[in-house]
Amino acid sequence: MSTTALLDRDRVRELFDLRGSYGAMFGGGYQDDPYPIWHRLREQGPVHPGVVHELTGFEGPAFFAGLPEPDRPHFSAFSYASCGDAYRNPEVFASSTEPVDVNNGPITALNSMLSMGGAQHRRSRALVQPSFVPAKAQWWIRNWIEEVVDLLIDGFADQGRAELNVDFCAAIPVLTITGSFGVPVEQALDIRAAMQRPDEIVEMLRPIVAARREAPTDDLISVLVQAELADEDGVTHRLTDAEIYSFSVLLLTAGSGTTWKQMGITLTALLQRPDVLAAVRENRDLLRPAIEESLRWTPTDPMFARYVTRDIDYHGVHLPAGSVLHLCLGAANRDPERWENPDEYDITRKMQSSFAFGSGAHTCLGMHVARAEMRVGIGALLDRLPNLRLDPDVEAPRFIGMYERGATEIPVVFG
Repeated sequence: MSTTALLDRDRVRELFDLRGSYGAMFGGGYQDDPYPIWHRLREQGPVHPGVVHELTGFEGPAFFAGLPEPDRPHFSAFSYASCGDAYRNPEVFASSTEPVDVNNGPITALNSMLSMGGAQHRRSRALVQPSFVPAKAQWWIRNWIEEVVDLLIDGFADQGRAELNVDFCAAIPVLTITGSFGVPVEQALDIRAAMQRPDEIVEMLRPIVAARREAPTDDLISVLVQAELADEDGVTHRLTDAEIYSFSVLLLTAGSGTTWKQMGITLTALLQRPDVLAAVRENRDLLRPAIEESLRWTPTDPMFARYVTRDIDYHGVHLPAGSVLHLCLGAANRDPERWENPDEYDITRKMQSSFAFGSGAHTCLGMHVARAEMRVGIGALLDRLPNLRLDPDVEAPRFIGMYERGATEIPVVFG
């Protein structure tokens, strides 16, 4: 594996930069800080009629789960309590309104475990959960993360400067997740490019699935081909190809699309605070709270949606059956009822759970892998790039985006 094979810089920029066509789908055109408006909305009431981006004053395109669906009433929750209560009541606040039939429906990230509920979701999640528990983090680090991180840093370590957001952060998760599926490096960006065209992803996975059925190895596809799923009658069977493709499309889409932005947010927060960065460099035990505080302070995915299955009076607002409740997790993560001085990035604060990875049955499956990628990536930068700092001669990074937030560019110098 070479750095040339790892990274086609122009294509990575095209596929990941929030200022381009990719970011435009998720409100990348939003350039402001939404938190003052979210604070004001939360102070006015925990739940409001309307959609988060419209209530924030952003009229640009903003695609996300539960949107646009103009025929449904829409509501948005902004407090920690109102978001948490929805997560704790999946019977009323469901992740989907349609039944999931992987074998007879389309292969998409929505027609997958992501939209399942109840026993169906529990059975499906149990198949892959063991590969994503904290104890498995070393499996990911040893097999994929460390090699990818070291090879990327090799590509710029002798140059004295680098751009870390797209050229470093974006490459790590996509190469990690595709590597765990046995996808050749040269196809990794093809997987990312086909995110909205899952049939193309299936065609790339088809020969790998067939090969793993014949001879399993130590990767995620092998876990899936050997897994057994119990049906509603308790009869177990091996996963069909359609079921494997459903898992794969979901995991590849999620695994390549989120962590890089959160790593960039964390790096930006540290680089903008040289004293905090120096403290983390000297005491690596501080890296964990630095990452956790970043997840609370500016989660890259600050909104999720749930469908209301029956009429309910909810935190002072009546929600009719069939409506959509948007959970503004970014606002909830800065609720002063839970955190003191919530707008401050403070790695010394007492750690409490936030909604950065969601909550409840649909808590992010890959959160421990994401943490491992951030910990190994940022730690390696601090190990190998002395006197790492923002480049004073280039525009400083800014946070942009509505339903996916992240840094623009992170230009640094070192040495």
